[in-house]
Amino acid sequence: SSKTVQRTVLYLGEINDQQQAAWRKTLSVFDEEQQEYANLSLFPDDREIPADAVDSLQVKVSGLELRRPRVFGSCGLGCELWRQLGLDEFWGSRLGGWREEVAWEKVLQLLVVNRRLDPGSEFRVHRQWYLSTAMDALLGTNFAVAEKDRLYRCLDRVLEHKQELFLWLRQKWADLFQADFEILLYDLTSTYFEGAMEENPKAKYGHSRDKRTDCLQVVIALVITPDGFPLAYEVMDGNTSDRTTLRGFLEQIEKTYGKAKRMWVMDRGIPTEEILQEMRNPAREIFYLVGTPKGKIQQCEKKWLDLPWQKVRESVEVKLFEQDGELYVLAKSEGRRAKEIAMRRKRLARLLKKRREIGSGPRLPVRAPASARRRPGGNAGNVSVSCGQEKTPSGGRA
Repeated sequence: SSKTVQRTVLYLGEINDQQQAAWRKTLSVFDEEQQEYANLSLFPDDREIPADAVDSLQVKVSGLELRRPRVFGSCGLGCELWRQLGLDEFWGSRLGGWREEVAWEKVLQLLVVNRRLDPGSEFRVHRQWYLSTAMDALLGTNFAVAEKDRLYRCLDRVLEHKQELFLWLRQKWADLFQADFEILLYDLTSTYFEGAMEENPKAKYGHSRDKRTDCLQVVIALVITPDGFPLAYEVMDGNTSDRTTLRGFLEQIEKTYGKAKRMWVMDRGIPTEEILQEMRNPAREIFYLVGTPKGKIQQCEKKWLDLPWQKVRESVEVKLFEQDGELYVLAKSEGRRAKEIAMRRKRLARLLKKRREIGSGPRLPVRAPASARRRPGGNAGNVSVSCGQEKTPSGGRA
């Protein structure tokens, strides 16, 4: 239809003469002759300039173009945080490179801001991300700061200063954010590579948390505070067992930050009983919170059953008892209960869907129902799966 329909989308109100006069001052221009800035009022070229408008400028609106839009705000915030943490001072005195075309501290700042805002490879920073941001203006550099070879070489210069960096950051976090370092969270993960990785001696086959047992990987261990401030990390061989890593980190944290009454929180698959015995030594002043092995849960079940529940917060209750110098905590919460119910229902729904497919589809081998029954995991015991007997044309049974 050629009919034009207009409607009000949003009413912004009206402006008075005083507001209109103030809004005219929308452009600040530097007068080279007078060596000072002057505010010019903007008016479309198809309208006459009002008589009371001083220092005015007509603009051909149809000729305006948007060129090279760039991200500025988030990048500016990242650069400000860099300065607040004193990283320009820290890296400027260690990386050097002030006599080169670009200081290494600026190259590293570019990489850090990228990791914080839009993580990607160095090559992606070089080809795409740098050009879409205002990092050139914020760093006061040109495209030389994002040359791919320079980006690759930068990280090699950083590793030798790792321990100094953690000490510096710990003090800054305490000063700026009043961070607490008495509770430490310790965990491990892995990341895999698709390729031969012949130049990476740490890349090996091992337990893959990404279910990629066909790929080489490395294991990454991290110690952080509850607020997310990292205190230590290590990149280890891909076949490293979780149980062999904790002792080294306990010694590293004590050596770097000194002895203190710290609480370590970790999964039950990380510490061995031998390590826990060492941590219980009063001289070390170390506490831990770790999941109880399933074998011990069964041994202590009778003691738990006789104890009353204690309410510690809304919808959270616990049972406490001490044995062999350790305090055991049995907890239950409405939130966790709801989550586990949803997980069971999802698995059971998957099983029922597979059952309907088996029942309505072509005849399948006997192992098909058994295979479907294994999918719900621990919920399979609540479901009964049986195969009916089908008569053959000769009167026998299949």
